[in-house]
Amino acid sequence: MKIKKKIITVISFLNWLKNYPIEIHKKFFILRDYLYLFKIKGITTEEYYQFEFEKRDAAFRKNFLGINEQRYYLDSLNPIKYCSVARNKYFAHKILEKTGIKKSELYCYYNPEAKYEEKSENASNLESVLQILQNKNVYACVIKTTESSHGDNVFVINNIEYKKNDAVLFLFNGEKVMLSSIIGDKSLIFESIVRQTKQFSEFNHSSVNTIRFMTTLYPDGTVKIIATFIKIGRLGKCVDNAGNGGNVDVCVDLESGEIKYAIQFDGWRNIKDIDIHPDSKSQLNGTIIDNWQSIKEEVIKYQQAFPFCKAAGWDIAITDNGPIVIEVNDFWDTTGQFFIRRGWRNEIRNCYLAWEKKGNQIKSFRRTNALKVDHLKKIVAVR
Repeated sequence: MKIKKKIITVISFLNWLKNYPIEIHKKFFILRDYLYLFKIKGITTEEYYQFEFEKRDAAFRKNFLGINEQRYYLDSLNPIKYCSVARNKYFAHKILEKTGIKKSELYCYYNPEAKYEEKSENASNLESVLQILQNKNVYACVIKTTESSHGDNVFVINNIEYKKNDAVLFLFNGEKVMLSSIIGDKSLIFESIVRQTKQFSEFNHSSVNTIRFMTTLYPDGTVKIIATFIKIGRLGKCVDNAGNGGNVDVCVDLESGEIKYAIQFDGWRNIKDIDIHPDSKSQLNGTIIDNWQSIKEEVIKYQQAFPFCKAAGWDIAITDNGPIVIEVNDFWDTTGQFFIRRGWRNEIRNCYLAWEKKGNQIKSFRRTNALKVDHLKKIVAVR
């Protein structure tokens, strides 16, 4: 079985090399370059292709953090016992709320597997959902599944028309659906709609355009913001997710709050540099984010109040009342390193080493890793 698996891996790699979009006389360079980077960094063929490593300078190549090495660090920094704190939107909502971190208002939590005595916000069927929403006079909200990511299964409801045993939901795009068609076997949360500032709405008014703050928490309580970038939706889209393309992304300078490196991201190797948003025509590059210093100070407090994840990716909406957490991520893809034009390996690795020195060891791996532990330890040892 092991031999068969190795043969399949080799064939797959040779097909990747054969189809790599580069002149045939340069294929040997790609082969040699990838094998070298795999040995010292453990990067995948997908990462090599997506980030076009054959074009990257030495600084980016050295500090790029691939998914395999990242898994190793985050298994220690964000251990399995706290996994659901960030992954389940209801759990995250309640914990953030209790720690004083600003969130949108939670109207209702629906779980079809439960039976609730207390029904001020907890529901287990259509009848109780209707009762809670009507009691709170909810006529607009956002509905999300509790376990989804990448902007999937998000419904923005601009109006609700209550019926005797159901309700008509008027979606942001003009479509109508019945509440009964959404209430099913998946848990849901019903939240208030976030109203972003005029500045962020001008980037694209149909989506909440969030800033991704990458933060690390050290044993002495120090928080470092290691990267910031904004995911901006396209006209008519209600989500801003960047992972699969179809949006606009910009880097935000950590010190000044100035937007730079704006791109139209329509998928890997289908990316172009831009200065203005292609739909709203709003100026991007050179724009300074209002109240940047105070926003950073708030996010630092958020990380200090949320020690369950010592390396976190915060999706932050900017409102007239300050930054509000849309989501906190204990694991993330590598895409942001493209947006900020640099890697974040040193920053994540340094945090990991600080906690390791304090005695924080990996008890168990919770993510499938393509690399053997001995290989990973050699990669971690490289400065």
